[in-house]
Amino acid sequence: MTERKHNVLFICTGNSARSILAEGILDQLGSDRFVAYSAGSHPRGAVHPLALSTLRQLRYRDTGYRSKSWGEYAKDGAVVHMDFVITVCDQAAGEVCPVWQGQPVTAHWGLLDPAAVEGSDQVRRRAFMDAAVTLKRRIEFLLSLPLAKLETLAIQREVREIGTR
Repeated sequence: MTERKHNVLFICTGNSARSILAEGILDQLGSDRFVAYSAGSHPRGAVHPLALSTLRQLRYRDTGYRSKSWGEYAKDGAVVHMDFVITVCDQAAGEVCPVWQGQPVTAHWGLLDPAAVEGSDQVRRRAFMDAAVTLKRRIEFLLSLPLAKLETLAIQREVREIGTR
């Protein structure tokens, strides 16, 4: 019997960099078990070009992303119900989040905002790559969890722990 795919929503305030990177990485590495989404509490309205460039450099899909509000997934009657909701920035983690349908597993995987890094183009590109490498490592830990064999509380504990690695 095939295990159903789990929906994962990555949240960041602007939904232009970190959450987009996470969506792209999980979309590539976990497409057999997960469906990745991203959103923001206050979306910027555009995906940061260096996020797309970083995904392209890692040979992941770099098209089809958009900066959108978490309201698309939290509203009554939302088409997609999330199994996991993971914040990737401290500001979004501290905000009052919507009530998610179905009581998904929640976790905080805080990262510095690469879009806020100032300096040369090389310094800014390095910040995006550093964020992507950290997210990739955390997503690989998520993919290693035997979700079908774990109880909900154990899954919650394990997914939260990933954010400290």
